[in-house]
Amino acid sequence: MSGTTQETPTRTVFLRVTVPLSGMNFVNQGSRTLIATIGPLLAMEFSLSASELGLLAGMFFASYAAAQLPVGVAMDVFGVKRVQIVLGFVAATGFALSAMSTGPLSLAIARMITGLGVSVGMIAMLTAHSQWVSRDKVAAMTGAGVFMASFGGIAATLPAQQLLPLLGWRGMFWILAGIALCVALAIWLVVPDRQRLPVRHRSLGNEIAEYGVIFRHPAFLRIAPAIVLLSGLGFTYGGLWAGPWLRDVGGFGDTTRAALLMAYMFGMMAGSLLAGQATMRLHRRGWGPMTVPVAALVGIFLAQAMLLWHPVRDAWFVGLLWFLFTFASAAGPAGYAAVAQRFPPEIAGRVGTSINFAMLVFTFVLQNVIGWILDLWPRTASGGWDPAGYGWAWGVTLAFQAVAMFGLLPPGWTQRLKR
Repeated sequence: MSGTTQETPTRTVFLRVTVPLSGMNFVNQGSRTLIATIGPLLAMEFSLSASELGLLAGMFFASYAAAQLPVGVAMDVFGVKRVQIVLGFVAATGFALSAMSTGPLSLAIARMITGLGVSVGMIAMLTAHSQWVSRDKVAAMTGAGVFMASFGGIAATLPAQQLLPLLGWRGMFWILAGIALCVALAIWLVVPDRQRLPVRHRSLGNEIAEYGVIFRHPAFLRIAPAIVLLSGLGFTYGGLWAGPWLRDVGGFGDTTRAALLMAYMFGMMAGSLLAGQATMRLHRRGWGPMTVPVAALVGIFLAQAMLLWHPVRDAWFVGLLWFLFTFASAAGPAGYAAVAQRFPPEIAGRVGTSINFAMLVFTFVLQNVIGWILDLWPRTASGGWDPAGYGWAWGVTLAFQAVAMFGLLPPGWTQRLKR
């Protein structure tokens, strides 16, 4: 695989780049979703409050966020392949330490190491695709990769719930450690070295300084908040609070809750694939690259509103709403691609990790804010949290979304209203 982007067949890129690199995102999604599945169990075993559980889950995203900017530089300087091989071994180490943890502190440290290891699963695919395929195909190829990776989230729901009595939550982490090692080996054997880009004889300081250009760019400032919200909400609830919500508000037992979390992940799978394909087809018809993400913002707003105000005892209806929620949140990668198109390909890794950094900081804060809100009410007799707290938490996320949608309005719209 060498030469210009046009000389590389899409099928070859898919098999040698998309498929193996999606493996790290498979591990990422499995790791995040597993906490939603075993979160109530961890809370009971370690006697955790809602805020403590939120902090435990949030530590994963804290290290995940802290890794974004330096790893973004590393991908642009050393290439996606080398970086992902190293991070695969780091992720395996984090999972092994999670399996051996003896309390909340050691588990939190292990989760921080894991967060570093899986920190750029989707961004690595996006960066590689921006170097190997034409711009109109980047969102579709990345969406296809995220679709395959979503099977990691599926495996961490009902299948993991069924295996818990046999292997325990520690056994789940050992399985993830083994998968991470296999993925690192596959990347080493299959993924080619990156396509040649223009030579840039620049110091490391100058490479890092590109982040200042990205964070000040008008397109980044206007579009990124909405993308952060789309992906961040999916991370926040899929990574922790969907499971407790289904128990405390929906009143569902372990098996039903795991099945509904599977519906959650199916929504992410379908959204990842269809959002990318829709973005590519609409782009070819002259629509803007943010068309699909804007439509997704409307969809996720409706799903949240229904979950907040509608009775939730019907498992089928709840599953449908959570499906819509994650279907819409999965349009985030299409937004990443839309922002990346405003920048040269040699800094594609830094553009993606800049958005990811902002999104993960938002996720870390929101996961903890929800925990703080839930702790304002006494624990229920079953050990869960009061449904009223979840209602206020939904209100906070709806407010964030209103602000993000407001920011997407065209520049100068206030002046036009005054005419």
